[in-house]
Amino acid sequence: MAGGRLSDTQIRAAKPRDAPYKLYDGDNLYVLVNPDGSKWWRQRYYWNAREKLLSVGVYPEVSMKTARARGEEIREQVANGIDPSTKRQAEKAEARNAAENTFKPVSEAWLEQAASARHWTADHTERVRRRLERDTWPWIGSKPIGAVTEDHLLQCLLRVGDRGRIDTAHRLRAELEAIFHYAKRRRLAAFNPASDIKSDDLPRLKVTHNAAIVDPTAFGTLLRALETYPGDFAVKCALKLEALLFVRPGELRLARWEEFDLAGAEWRIPASRMKMREQHLVPLSRQALTILRELHGYTGPDGFVFPQRRNASRPISNNTLGSALRTLGFSAEQQTAHGFRTCASTLLNESGEWNPDAIERQLAHGPRDKVRAAYNSAQHLPERRRMMQWWADRCDELCATKAAA
Repeated sequence: MAGGRLSDTQIRAAKPRDAPYKLYDGDNLYVLVNPDGSKWWRQRYYWNAREKLLSVGVYPEVSMKTARARGEEIREQVANGIDPSTKRQAEKAEARNAAENTFKPVSEAWLEQAASARHWTADHTERVRRRLERDTWPWIGSKPIGAVTEDHLLQCLLRVGDRGRIDTAHRLRAELEAIFHYAKRRRLAAFNPASDIKSDDLPRLKVTHNAAIVDPTAFGTLLRALETYPGDFAVKCALKLEALLFVRPGELRLARWEEFDLAGAEWRIPASRMKMREQHLVPLSRQALTILRELHGYTGPDGFVFPQRRNASRPISNNTLGSALRTLGFSAEQQTAHGFRTCASTLLNESGEWNPDAIERQLAHGPRDKVRAAYNSAQHLPERRRMMQWWADRCDELCATKAAA
């Protein structure tokens, strides 16, 4: 039926035959009538002197008017030097990539890569995953990563802030920026929408200080209380070592036996666990060694020094030491696990016995200049060894001295 235009009546009336046949509409557009009764619109065109075909839909879902418009679009592409078939394949590939590269799987891939590259602990990795799962995936998890906007991210962050989780909102902002940096470097997103969201766009963080008992007599009372802790023996040892070594609680609870040289009276904390990403050496006093040797028979000889009671493959949680202090009657406004660092820093500085740089170095507040940091580490190590023994002796002295009645 070459020549004139088709009508809806003609297409509807067309009956299937034993073999497919064509109903031509003009401009190389036709309906292919199949033996099963289906009727497909086809547009024929020529590219590099070769005949090519493209489907433009199924009748009657695609009307005659729509089919003609699509056919005209194909012919215009050919006239403009574009192969419609190649263009359609590229669009389908882009659509597939968009479907596969939605925010959720990309953020999961980032999390796996970041956890491995930065040597995150399983607990930290799980906390980051829970933040993403709770605060982003329900809203943007199914969106193509390249289609997520600054507004989408800001709404997620403000929802977290509205729950009163201000610190979580700021942590999540930094994680979102890292996710989109990851996506951009892999050409999954053209830009980083999180980079324009600043801390000032979110509710302000409240500055908090880790509560600490710095009065010597009251600190002695705290030390005596540690001796009475009724819970797990490893947790009791962790509390006592926190007071003696004043490392960050996370550094202590993740300690592994292979990091300790008890014969050499040293604990070397690997750089991957340190805030400044530099290995930190902790000289061990006689008192600390006594605790560690006793504990070695309880949780050693390998693995975590402070494992969970029911699962030795995992360390005690980041709330364990704080909960233990609450058990002993010290509120979070009186003393925190992190506050032991403040206790030591205050009392060591007030003693006037020690170089402030040595104290800061032992607190792992090392200078940002790497050359100076290495120099200070070597320069102050003998003093730090003497200081850590002095501090342990001072703790014994305070523990033995009760307040006057």
